[in-house]
Amino acid sequence: MATIGFVRHGLTDWNALGRAQGLSDIPLNGEGRQQAKLLAERLKNGPWEAIVTSTLIRARETAEIIAHELGVRNVIQEHCIREIDCGLIEGTTEEQRIQTWGQQWRDLDLRMEPYEAVAARGSRFVNDISNKLNHQYILAVSHGAVIGLTLQQLMPHRFTTTYMDNASLTVITQVGDHWECTLYNDISHLQKDSIAYTYEPTNRNEVSP
Repeated sequence: MATIGFVRHGLTDWNALGRAQGLSDIPLNGEGRQQAKLLAERLKNGPWEAIVTSTLIRARETAEIIAHELGVRNVIQEHCIREIDCGLIEGTTEEQRIQTWGQQWRDLDLRMEPYEAVAARGSRFVNDISNKLNHQYILAVSHGAVIGLTLQQLMPHRFTTTYMDNASLTVITQVGDHWECTLYNDISHLQKDSIAYTYEPTNRNEVSP
């Protein structure tokens, strides 16, 4: 039975400005690095055996900070958990998109990667990675759209919409032939005077049936 801990990368300057990043290779800013350190401190006493990361630098930096704290020597890079290709909207804010294409810009063909394609590659990653690595507890450092769309694909009865905070932790566990989410978008480690929750489904972000 495999358990995967999905981590969204720490904050970047583009995140702070509300700019669509997509495949643009934007590094963490100072706050993002601090977020990653706080998350790493939370994870260091957990069961995690391996770390896989998107190839984009904001995810790699987050993964490397976590790996250093956990004593994991080899961080594995995977293209299939890179962020969605944002096409023509890459680098733009919501205000700029409305100015350029109007309020209904989401209905236009702006050369974005289809959500279905993102969900499919995320699901393939989840279903293949535990067998590939032969580990039971795996951390996967990825991106908001990839994590969210993967959850919707694997558990459509639980997730019709999703939102992933920077440096959040989401945990899914394989139960028979399906996956269950035991922790969703948890950022308790970023909150002042927070306690270090384990991955067990006992805190405020437990997903209800």
